[in-house]
Amino acid sequence: MDWKTQYKDKLMTAGEAVKRIKSGDRVVVSHAVGEPRTLISAMVENADQYKGVEIVHMVAMGNSPYCRPEMEKHFRHNSLFVGASTRQAVADGRADVTPVFFSEVPELFRTTLPVDVALVNLSLPDEHGYCSFGVSVDYSKPAAEAAKLVIAQVNANMPRTFGDSFIHISELDCIVEADDPIIELPQGKIGDVQRAIGKNCASLINDGDTLQLGIGAIPDAVMLFLKDKKDLGIHSEMFSDGTVELMEAGVITNKRKNFHPGKSVVTFLMGTKRLYDYVNNNPSVEMYPVDFVNNPYIIAENDNLVAINSCIEVDLTGQVVSTNIGLTQFSGVGGQVDFVRGAQMSRGGRSIMAMPSTTKTKRGTISKIVPLITEGAAVTTSRDEVDYVITEYGIAKLKGKTLRDRARALIEIAHPDFRPDLIEEYEKRFHSKFQDAPHKAYA
Repeated sequence: MDWKTQYKDKLMTAGEAVKRIKSGDRVVVSHAVGEPRTLISAMVENADQYKGVEIVHMVAMGNSPYCRPEMEKHFRHNSLFVGASTRQAVADGRADVTPVFFSEVPELFRTTLPVDVALVNLSLPDEHGYCSFGVSVDYSKPAAEAAKLVIAQVNANMPRTFGDSFIHISELDCIVEADDPIIELPQGKIGDVQRAIGKNCASLINDGDTLQLGIGAIPDAVMLFLKDKKDLGIHSEMFSDGTVELMEAGVITNKRKNFHPGKSVVTFLMGTKRLYDYVNNNPSVEMYPVDFVNNPYIIAENDNLVAINSCIEVDLTGQVVSTNIGLTQFSGVGGQVDFVRGAQMSRGGRSIMAMPSTTKTKRGTISKIVPLITEGAAVTTSRDEVDYVITEYGIAKLKGKTLRDRARALIEIAHPDFRPDLIEEYEKRFHSKFQDAPHKAYA
């Protein structure tokens, strides 16, 4: 049977498709801006037919209607990375959290968390009957491959991306045509603090380096200071619009990459329509499942890999907290540790934790460099793995430093208002006077 006939045979409405979900099923939803919103809406509209359906995904960029209080007896969300639309359900105990490195999610779906139903968002089929997972290959493709039932939203707005990003019509069980716009994320606002952090980060990046960047004001600020660099490369779990600007300017060429030369390698994308149009049918961008892209051994195949991540707080020994504010689950590990370890193993690699020195809370402005991590918080990246920590006040090189020296280096890049308390802790802990001299960031 040719694929076009199969396509017609499997075509149905969203309401018809979601009726094949059964009570007690584990349903995995495509990641981030790749979520199939028409299918999710239909599933929630059909909620009275379900009891105890488990909804599993990482960052949800939609409104997550299955997390509403009135949906509790029908759905229970299992979050692999808490986001804005799921955070309250987790805090209220109506949703669960499973800690996991991003690179290990596909293996979870093949073993510990077997998938009953995958809800995926795909591009239109090509002339051979293959649809692309577009902006979300990551765990979305492995989930579809592991699922007993695959319900696909075929969406004319989904870009067709290259790499290991395709699934054939024959592998789908239900097809729903719905041309939802891909969720857009505008670029973050870059202030003076972010500019200073970006400039400090960029000072550690050399011509020909391969970068891992995220989304937000700090990665965008880093890119402001890379415009005079040459032949940078990309091997990253994701990138956004700022990266496109550097690609179009000829700064990112991937020419000097020793692994996948000439290609930007990523596992998912988030940004605006400009980004989605850029990657559509663009052979210079290749997307692969996250157990390939974020595998530390694969990351390390790239020489001179520079990984830039952010965090919630760092203590004076260098322990990094990125997922919790005390006992409150704020986000998830994601790919941070994957890339810290990959950069560590990369020949010439460097990893950076970049953050503002302070943050505003209900209690007022607090320091993100702290004597001790907040009670109840979980260490994301251990002090043994941290390389550089950067704030708007400078660069602290921690790798290979004693506890005394790394504490001194971190205090020197803390906000001046909080240095006296940190110095007091330093002198109590190390039984010596704080030496107010610049640390050797590159030593």
